[in-house]
Formats: sequence, structure tokens, C-alpha cells
Amino acid sequence: MAKIINKRTGKAVNVKDGEPIKEACEKLEIYFGCSDGVCGTCMIDVVKGEDNLSELTEEEKELDRDKKHRLACQCKIKKGEVKIDF
Repeated sequence: MAKIINKRTGKAVNVKDGEPIKEACEKLEIYFGCSDGVCGTCMIDVVKGEDNLSELTEEEKELDRDKKHRLACQCKIKKGEVKIDF
């Protein structure tokens, strides 16, 4: 079981290994305008654990995201803990 942690509040949400982080981020009060990677409303900063997330998607690359700056709607967690800020 993996974990997403909100840097600001310390609140954490468990996520099954290999699952998208979208639902967990919504529980951590990161809200989405879409789920297609085009609006950018779910931009997150990965404070810790960037290697525990899936590779960048084409949508993220088009919005100039990198391993430390992701779109929550596009990420899946592979394992471990990921601490995010937004």
C-alpha cells in the first residue's frame, strides 16, 4: 500500500500500488477542472518520492511538467510514499 501526503497539512491517504492518485489528491483537497491533463488545475509539486510515481505523460510534457512538477490527474503511484504540495 502506497501513501500520498499533503505537505501543508500532514494529512495522508493510502493508495493501492499501481493506482492513479487522483482520488487520493481530491481527499487531500486538490481539486480538478478535468481529468484529461489539459486544464492544469491539478498541478502539484512533488516534495519527496518523485521516483515512486509513473513516468510523465504526453499531456504533462506538453504543459512543461517534470518529475518534481506533475499533474495529479495523470499520475499513478508505483509504491512507497509521495509528499506533495500545491
